[in-house]
Amino acid sequence: MKHLYLNLKRFDVPVEFGGVNRIAPVADWGRYIVEHTQEGLKKYDPAEAEFVQYFPEAHILGAVAARCENSPVQVGSQSVYRMNTAVGGNFGAFTTNRPAHAAAALGCGWVLIGHCEERNDKAGILAEAGVTDTAAVNRLLNQEIKCAQAAGLKVLYCIGEKSEEQEQWQQVLGDQLSIGLDGVDMSAVVIAYEPIWSIGPGKTPADKPYIEKIARFVKERTGGLPVVYGGGLKADNAAMLASIPEIDGGLIALTRFSGEIGFYPEEYLEIIRLYMGH
Repeated sequence: MKHLYLNLKRFDVPVEFGGVNRIAPVADWGRYIVEHTQEGLKKYDPAEAEFVQYFPEAHILGAVAARCENSPVQVGSQSVYRMNTAVGGNFGAFTTNRPAHAAAALGCGWVLIGHCEERNDKAGILAEAGVTDTAAVNRLLNQEIKCAQAAGLKVLYCIGEKSEEQEQWQQVLGDQLSIGLDGVDMSAVVIAYEPIWSIGPGKTPADKPYIEKIARFVKERTGGLPVVYGGGLKADNAAMLASIPEIDGGLIALTRFSGEIGFYPEEYLEIIRLYMGH
């Protein structure tokens, strides 16, 4: 089984506001993406590949409503809060936060937790309070995973090391796995590996031997959980990633990196085709 994920980040922001949305009005954006990808994804056997698209919250309802009967597209939320609503408990006093039951009620089946951008945000908040212990971030993410699973959501859990952490990559990734996954249902988790040190303009992408090394390490530490490449599955690395037996899929974000930069459904489908080989 291959796991192909799409993180749409904040690609909904129009160009006039500094964003990269050139494909649809904001109100129709989530619906547009599902409508323009689900037919193309039907060519793949559901036993061969799964497709999850993680939307900013404002677009989840439109994306869910656009799913046709037997749609191959599953909809996910971009993280959840570390606390949740409960019958006879907190009924929803979580202003500005998204409890897992809210994501489930919107129609999500998956959640993306621990993306490097989320980790940076949590680390920045903790740093303002004088806390620099990276284990604290992993503990917060662990709480999020448990809330997500209690609400019936499957989890794509992101791990990765920064450039200053490369020499200690085994310790860093090992802690992210052992602390982040402590006490969770491992049968409902997929791991995304983000080589943070190699992501971004001007940086050298992680090569095949490095990715293989990390994927083997993660599988050894997790008892064989699926591992996808979270550093950006794209047209120019799809064949390379597909050739790595230990890699079970990838996380797609932008599809075009020059000119009219952004996400385009037809280019997304082409990346999937290149990775799957047909």
